[in-house]
Amino acid sequence: MKRRTLLRWLPGSLVTLSLVAEASLLGERALALGGDLPPLNISAPPFRLQGVAPSPEGHGDPIPVELSLADFAGRWLILYFYPKDFTSGCTLEARGFQRDLDTFHQRQAEVVGISTDPLDSHESFCGAEGLAYPLLSDPKGCVSRLYGSWLAPMALRHTFLIDPDGNLRARWVAVRPLAHSQEVLQTLVEFQTA
Repeated sequence: MKRRTLLRWLPGSLVTLSLVAEASLLGERALALGGDLPPLNISAPPFRLQGVAPSPEGHGDPIPVELSLADFAGRWLILYFYPKDFTSGCTLEARGFQRDLDTFHQRQAEVVGISTDPLDSHESFCGAEGLAYPLLSDPKGCVSRLYGSWLAPMALRHTFLIDPDGNLRARWVAVRPLAHSQEVLQTLVEFQTA
């Protein structure tokens, strides 16, 4: 895309992102670059994916897991989609969730990341960044599509807050990786204290 074309496209895109975020807050049907976003205040789309998680002892290499939405019943779930392991924005976002992980756990919430990366990449990423939460692999984008977070060949940077009953309560599509974890944590606290 030429610079001139990009500059003409950018302001309209920002307005579109703003409208998507506003519709998300209002619970209306919303579209994002990745397609239809699932509606708020109803059951979140189910998923079952393979991935890696920290070892039960809390040290050593991550272990292979298969997780589903049902595995998180009774707890809040922060489900975040991201494009690629080891990229700058994804690393910042992952570090933010890791930094705040103890606070999420104190609030009865789990964090799970999803990208199209293979399991060996997730294992390396978890190890290199010291991530103590699961990363799931969605190589064909099946789950990413269910959450309106797919732009082939990768997932888009979207986050979803799912309540202990499995209902989708909030979503973010215009994610700024550096401050995102704090933004999600603030929203979680608001829901829990309302």
